Amino acid sequence: MAAAISAKIFKYLDELNKNNNREWFNDHKNLYTEAQNEFEIFVENLIQELGKYDEKVAKLDAKKSLLRIYRDIRFSKDKTPYKTYFGASLGMGKSNEKAGHYLHLEPGKSFVASGIYLPEAAVLKIIRKEISVFKDDFLKTVDDKDFKKHYGELDREHELKKIPQGFEKEDPMAEYLKLKSFIGSHHLSNKDIMDKNAVQNLTAIMKSAKPLKDFLNAPFSDRAE
Repeated sequence: MAAAISAKIFKYLDELNKNNNREWFNDHKNLYTEAQNEFEIFVENLIQELGKYDEKVAKLDAKKSLLRIYRDIRFSKDKTPYKTYFGASLGMGKSNEKAGHYLHLEPGKSFVASGIYLPEAAVLKIIRKEISVFKDDFLKTVDDKDFKKHYGELDREHELKKIPQGFEKEDPMAEYLKLKSFIGSHHLSNKDIMDKNAVQNLTAIMKSAKPLKDFLNAPFSDRAE
């Protein structure tokens, strides 16, 4: 298994952050290619290791999991053309319609997130119903000691002030039903990513979120892979 991410990736991303323009990017395309290839190998190793515990992850293609470095600036005031991070979506699917994992690599701001992030309204409604009906099963996933150790509480950044329409105000799961995302995140330092055991350590983190991922995906189990 290849070594962890090297310091040169973080150095490249720092330089890109300082020189976020097409001329610099094109003049240093070789550095981008080297950094992207290293990240792809790391993701491939991560897929292989996590795939031992999750057959859905084992089927993923590392290259297809990588996010594009190019920003969509059509509707943004920020016209810088490139992202200053590398990202990989492991099983979340297009438009975040499925639960999975996301790895974010950025100097001082790296993290891994697991669950489902801002799904479309129809998917969100189905998940909320599952949580309301199968509350004990859901609570087992987020109250699990390993999940709490690695992820703590679910992200409440996107949360309704009131319980959503179609659910009772007295629903015992009201605080969870207000959420628009069901996702936990774990911050990673540069040192964490460059650790020789980074793949194994990240696998342990994401493995603890498998029960949550499986619960969120259960209503859509007949959906094509």
